[in-house]
Amino acid sequence: MIVAIDGPAGAGKSTIAKKVAATLGFLYIDTGAMYRALALKVLDLNIDPLDEQKIIALARASDISLTPEPDGGLAVFLDGNNVSRQIREPRVTRIVSDVAKIREVRQVMVELQRKLGARADCVLDGRDIGTVVFPQAEKKFYLDAGFDERVRRRFLELRAMGQAVTSEEVAADLANRDNIDSTRKVAPLKRAEDALHLDTTRMSIDEVTAAVLHNIREK
Repeated sequence: MIVAIDGPAGAGKSTIAKKVAATLGFLYIDTGAMYRALALKVLDLNIDPLDEQKIIALARASDISLTPEPDGGLAVFLDGNNVSRQIREPRVTRIVSDVAKIREVRQVMVELQRKLGARADCVLDGRDIGTVVFPQAEKKFYLDAGFDERVRRRFLELRAMGQAVTSEEVAADLANRDNIDSTRKVAPLKRAEDALHLDTTRMSIDEVTAAVLHNIREK
């Protein structure tokens, strides 16, 4: 079974996807982490984030892999190196949407995501899982939350990781990513027609997880 969880940044996709996958014994695939890994490499090689041709070539030449961890999390490897923490740095967050909107980059990543998803029952979270990557997914969900709540969640998440950010910086970043993700020409962020929409603004993590699991188990 393939479970697709889409939604904007800060809606709780990754948190819920991890919990659902762990409960069901499914493979968890964080597709956003793959784009972040490429964005990290773009920065480390001092490539202009707007130089699409160099980024396309880099995507085709890079080895990006995901490895499940005992706690249900996911280790992200870039060319054999574990970059799980580095890909969450603010500098990566600032350019990842620019990298992810490139058509040829998405083609490379979608091919890899489909290969990973074909290995076993899995839960994938991202922006276009239910619409592009796995439109045939048996279960689809679209998680959303009010903008202020998404800012609050992302701010607390980044602070917990030791990153010195302000709420204003997080808000500006989310607004920019929302705009890029929803207006890009290739696979824009949108809810699949057959996806269950969940507004998580006033829901706890356990409540959202329970709602998703209940819907999956109905099948």
